[in-house]
Amino acid sequence: MIYKLMLKNTVLLLLFAIVSCGNCKKKIEESEKRKDTTVIVNPNTSTPSEENIKTGADNYEAYLPLLRDKNVGIVTNQTGILTNKTHLVDFLLEKKVNLQKIYAPEHGFRGTADAGELIKDGKDTKTRLPIVSLYGNNKKPKPEQLAGIDLMIFDLQDVGARFYTYISSLHYVMEACAENNIKLMVLDRPNPNGGIVDGPILEKEFTSFVGMHQIPILHGMTIGEYAKMINGEKWLKNGIQCQLEIVPCLNYKREMPYSLLTKPSPNLPNDQAINLYASLCLFEGTNVSMGRGTEKQFQIYGSPYLPKSDFSFTPIPNFGAKEPTYKNQLCYGEDLTSIAKATQLELKWLIKAYQTTTDKSKFFNDFFTKLAGTKKLREQIEAGTSETEIRNSWKKGIEDFKVMRKPYLLY
Repeated sequence: MIYKLMLKNTVLLLLFAIVSCGNCKKKIEESEKRKDTTVIVNPNTSTPSEENIKTGADNYEAYLPLLRDKNVGIVTNQTGILTNKTHLVDFLLEKKVNLQKIYAPEHGFRGTADAGELIKDGKDTKTRLPIVSLYGNNKKPKPEQLAGIDLMIFDLQDVGARFYTYISSLHYVMEACAENNIKLMVLDRPNPNGGIVDGPILEKEFTSFVGMHQIPILHGMTIGEYAKMINGEKWLKNGIQCQLEIVPCLNYKREMPYSLLTKPSPNLPNDQAINLYASLCLFEGTNVSMGRGTEKQFQIYGSPYLPKSDFSFTPIPNFGAKEPTYKNQLCYGEDLTSIAKATQLELKWLIKAYQTTTDKSKFFNDFFTKLAGTKKLREQIEAGTSETEIRNSWKKGIEDFKVMRKPYLLY
């Protein structure tokens, strides 16, 4: 009897060891998958205060010594400025940094091009530095375009939305730097949409330049944190990782309100447009205008196919919209300039526009699925699914994403 009991206990111990070993192996594999080799330069140690927020670019005492005797490239545009409005390129040249090339994302180095407009290589008129366009057919720097570069700086102001293409440019720059053994230094900037995490998770089959990773529409991260996540999750081609240094913001917490120092792109003129951008950008995949060709871009919406109402507008060519949708046509819709700040991805305006349009079969176009990152959202709206039910269908994906991103958060 004692022998049988000892044998039973031995078997149980062996089974426990096997299971534990399996769990250990799984944890090791998960840890290896998320291995984060990022170097954080001069991390914040002071008490956060809105009045004293410093961007990574303003944290120059941390990064200037690291640029000494290096041939430096820089990915930036009009948002790459210090608090005193000096452009980072001018500041670096003044500090005798050996800048070799400027690499420009969508909208160009000076940020004057329309969304989707072809950007060509050229020279900066002020500094005479060569400019390499990272938009159109050349989204990823080629080896010959990186020749002679020892270190790449990345300084772009993101707005926290999956389809805002600066994080897609970040992916390609990281990949190119990893492949060419070039260190990448990201100068971090606050996310003006703070920690809002919302929307459907992108499904892999709908990957595009307006959605490269399986994340929700609003990711609630700074661009530095996002770079850490790209590296740690091994999202670059073949799982390669970039030599990454983050120069963090100082005195910042993600809950803090933050007004941008300049427009991040031609059609985001103010804080409210940036706040509503993720919600109204879904209209890009419909026959509804979100105000391009007016002075209230991403703060109004309307079309000739919505019911006549007290509010109307007529798009005309302007800065950032040379050929706006419904140019010179009267559009009826809604003015959102007086609403309170959105704290989530709002679907009510999209649902209302679909329900009241004159011809539902012409409401959506193929771009909508790319923006949503899934076919399901369009199907839900067409089926009359309530906003509450739609939002409930996102919950599990959002919860899983928050767990996945947690190791990469800095603030």
